Amino acid sequence: MRILVTGGAGFIGSHVVERLLDRGDDVVVIDCLDPASHPSDPEHLHPGATYLWRDLQDPDACTEAVEGVEAVCHLAAKIGPLGGFEELRGFVGQNGVGTATLLWALHRAHFTGRMVLGSSMEIYGEGAYLCPSHGDVRPGSRRPGALEAGRFEPTCPRCSGDLTPIPLDEDARPEPRTVYASTKLHQEHLARCYAREHPGATVTALRYHNVYGPWMPAETAYEGVASIFRRQIETGRRPRVFEDGGQRRDFVHVRDVARATVLALTAPQPFDGPLNVATGRPCTLLELATALCVARDSRLWPEVVGAYREHDVRHITASPARAAEAIGFRAEVSLAEGVLDFVRTGV
Repeated sequence: MRILVTGGAGFIGSHVVERLLDRGDDVVVIDCLDPASHPSDPEHLHPGATYLWRDLQDPDACTEAVEGVEAVCHLAAKIGPLGGFEELRGFVGQNGVGTATLLWALHRAHFTGRMVLGSSMEIYGEGAYLCPSHGDVRPGSRRPGALEAGRFEPTCPRCSGDLTPIPLDEDARPEPRTVYASTKLHQEHLARCYAREHPGATVTALRYHNVYGPWMPAETAYEGVASIFRRQIETGRRPRVFEDGGQRRDFVHVRDVARATVLALTAPQPFDGPLNVATGRPCTLLELATALCVARDSRLWPEVVGAYREHDVRHITASPARAAEAIGFRAEVSLAEGVLDFVRTGV
């Protein structure tokens, strides 16, 4: 099968390309090699793919890229830790206009195949919680005064009582808190519109959770918290954990993410809609930092510093049950195994 992978030179994209080529697929990659994520030439490019070093915002480049493709894996995106308004045009350009141009080219090519979109758990905003008095609730943004006082847990929006975090499912209402998250949700909406107007086309929006593993960017705008902790340990510093370290996330290894993506592209029946890509086994940031110290055989231990970023959410975890049912995906890499792999392989 001829498959287009946008962003195929990136962290997740490189793993997806490798897995598709191992299957025997004909893979075309389009990637603009954004210096924010590629400060040097990528070292993990599979020679079996065809590469177009072009920008998705270029209509001619998209027209060339989509020629003859039977499926599309759209991973190209500008990301960042917050995605503030200083970078608004860049996020909307790469994520919004780039996606629109790709869909325009697919429309002109009469594409009615399967599309898999690399979306993000960040579109959910804050996670879901259970209040003893009011059941399932979604709290609003945390107050700066509470954060300054070290009160990091959100409270019930109705009674101000304590809450217990629970997993989200794909039917949860999106509440993006950043420019980046807003543009990822926009990508989902644009792709969904394409599927509605092109009978036969399907769109699986994979809402990736916290992805980590080999080839993860370091010291770039695309660096994740696992990479930051690892770099701090490798340079002889204690990993600095914000807030009280109790923030819950679901860290999913890139091998599992690539496998989920290929399953969405190749499962016997395409799934039309969003799917969480997660392990279902969340951990706290302090637990992650500690696991990295242990795996690195370091005498350093995490330092809980109490600092915070005002727009960060406290807990965001999700149920992977729908992905298991729809495409047969279940995460296989445990945190202990994945972290050990991560510290041994380096960047």
